[in-house]
Amino acid sequence: MKDKTIEYLLRTTWLTVQKMYNEEAAKFDTTMATGFTLLSVDPEKGTASTSLGPKMGMEPTSLSRILKTMETRGLIERKPNPNDGRGVIITLTDFGREKRAYSKEKVITFNEVIKNNISEEKLKHFYEVTETINEMISNKKIYNQTDSTLK
Repeated sequence: MKDKTIEYLLRTTWLTVQKMYNEEAAKFDTTMATGFTLLSVDPEKGTASTSLGPKMGMEPTSLSRILKTMETRGLIERKPNPNDGRGVIITLTDFGREKRAYSKEKVITFNEVIKNNISEEKLKHFYEVTETINEMISNKKIYNQTDSTLK
C-alpha cells in the first residue's frame, strides 16, 4: 500500500463505486448519472436548472444532455421558474419519483452494507479525512499556495 497515492486510492475507489452503480442502473436501462440527477432534484418543489449543475458538480453541457434524455424518457418536466422569467424548474414526473425511490434505495443499501462491514471508528476517520480533503480543495489549499512545495 505504501506505493499508492491518496489520489490513486480515491480515484480507483470512486471508479469502482461508479461501475457498481452503473451495473445496477443498466438492469433498468438507465445510468448512474440519471439516478444521481433524480436524487438531486427536490421531489416536491423541483429544482432550478441553474442550481442543479453546481449542486451535482457537473458541467452545464453534460447536465443538459442528461436532462434531455430524462425528459424524453418521461422522468422529468421543465416548467417556467415563477421567480425568474428566463429560468426553468426541473420537476419529477410520477415515473421520475418512482425511479428516484429506486435510486435512493440503492444508495441506502450501499451505505448500510458499508456501515455493517466497517467499524464506526474507521468510518468516523473516513468522514474526517474526506471532509478535510474537500475543504482543502474548495479553499484552494492544494494548488493555489503562495509557496510551492515543488522546486
